[in-house]
Amino acid sequence: MSYTSPDTSSAGWRSAERSSAFWRDRPVFVTGATGLVGSWVVRRLVELEAAVVCLVRDWVPRSELVRGGLLERVHVVRGDVRDQAVLERALGEHEIATVVHLAAQTIVGIANRNPVSTFATNIEGTWALLEACRRSPLVKQIVVASSDKAYGDQPILPYNEATPLRGRHPYDVSKSCADLIADTYAHTYGMPIGITRCGNFYGGGDLNWNRIVPGTIRSVLRGERPIIRSDGNFVRDYFYVEDGAEAYLLLAEQLAERPELWGEAFNFSNELQITVLDLVRRILDQMGSSLRPDVRNEASNEIRHQYLSAAKARERLRWEPLFTLDAGLARAIAWYRDFFAAEPAASMAISAPAPHDATGTAAALEDAR
Repeated sequence: MSYTSPDTSSAGWRSAERSSAFWRDRPVFVTGATGLVGSWVVRRLVELEAAVVCLVRDWVPRSELVRGGLLERVHVVRGDVRDQAVLERALGEHEIATVVHLAAQTIVGIANRNPVSTFATNIEGTWALLEACRRSPLVKQIVVASSDKAYGDQPILPYNEATPLRGRHPYDVSKSCADLIADTYAHTYGMPIGITRCGNFYGGGDLNWNRIVPGTIRSVLRGERPIIRSDGNFVRDYFYVEDGAEAYLLLAEQLAERPELWGEAFNFSNELQITVLDLVRRILDQMGSSLRPDVRNEASNEIRHQYLSAAKARERLRWEPLFTLDAGLARAIAWYRDFFAAEPAASMAISAPAPHDATGTAAALEDAR
């Protein structure tokens, strides 16, 4: 599809010139590069002329990393995020300066069915990566993607960074643990780590049709009723993927300039409370569809009401989102229209999760459909 970069020139929190100078020729290691967020992070880094190295375990030919022609512009290290020896070799041989850790198993349903594999990837993978960084003296900034799910189910909303990390279900617990591991490496060893906690990412490149945004868009393009597997009243914080990519890079830049941020966690969010039904209706309206959603009320082991406060990021990082919810949805819809026009067989594909492995993106892709 035709792609235009987000315009950051008017964003008060970031100088485009300064950002470009920071990233040009900078060796950057990205785990989870074949995932939704990872692909957009890599795209942005390539545009900024960074020297990008991607960790890839399984070949995912329909990922945006491959389809978007990004793979030809980066170095690839084949391996599992749990393999500390592979990670140390990659960091050392490529003289990595900045690490963006996105790799994880992110699907709630898979975590409920297979908790051990989720714990292994999300928890062990995080300590393996951070231990490899600790033993690699050239690494100067590390951004670790946690999730709003790390907070668990809390009585006080919105969640801020002082909210305790109390995950209860398998995926949530895996993110609470990974978050705390990042915190202990920062504070015990003085490592330059920043932690991100974002809401539910959506955007072009997400080919898991069981998630609400891609699933709804595909259903509308097929002329079928979109399926909501919850009762439709679950509240979530939906965050556009290009905003997430920009936020990760901003935090890395700030870690380089401001050591007082080492070990800090930041929520990134549009700070909206959106029910699943409301989100589906927004997509239907934008696509000009009169279809009515099929509400199945089948969801289990999911938190009913979550949203984040991004006040700390706005105040301390001078961050602000570049896209409203409706603007992000418009870009996502355009991406999927182009995707299905280019690959008509994809629109008839069986509704099943896209391949997920230890290189998937750990950034709250899960949603309460």
